[in-house]
Amino acid sequence: MGQEKTCRLRRGGRTFLGTALLESGHLLFRGAERWKIPFHELTAVEASGGVMRLTWRGGQAELELGAAAEKWALKILHPPARLDKLGVKPGLKVHIQGKFDAGFVDELKAAGAVLAGKIADLIFLAASTPSDLTHLSGLIRRLQPAGGLWVVYPKGIAAIREIEVIQAGRAAGLKDTKVVSYSSTHTALRFTIPLAARARHAAVAG
Repeated sequence: MGQEKTCRLRRGGRTFLGTALLESGHLLFRGAERWKIPFHELTAVEASGGVMRLTWRGGQAELELGAAAEKWALKILHPPARLDKLGVKPGLKVHIQGKFDAGFVDELKAAGAVLAGKIADLIFLAASTPSDLTHLSGLIRRLQPAGGLWVVYPKGIAAIREIEVIQAGRAAGLKDTKVVSYSSTHTALRFTIPLAARARHAAVAG
């Protein structure tokens, strides 16, 4: 989701001014107190009068979000599905590189995506170590000029870090444009071909 808003947080009888960030699986508050609540721990989410109220076992918090309160509450209660976050739509040509679980492939097919041969609108690369990122240069040639290349890698492990993924994409001539939670254990980072390079890319690919 990646939305943020300056607001007040009321929690534990205290009030804090800071910035609330609405992410795909949690809400984060940064201010005099840093606070994070995963959505799966919430037992109730309500919004009225510009205030969003969050309840979990043993606690409650209120965020003064104004007009955004109801929108944020709805997004927490009804988060986008994984394929929505990844931009998968019916008819898109998709190429998969690396080891993905069978469930992901089934999701793609159920969503109406077409597993591509040569050229794809979306490419998914599974990377568990930096050596897997060497596939980027070859995969770019299979990407539509306005398409997206997602690198899916494990969260929070030393074997592969986000900065290594970003640096590899940039070294391949790509631009990092979005990051989403692929699952509880993996992150997906999207790269695209810079606008200035798309015409040249189309000529070479074509």
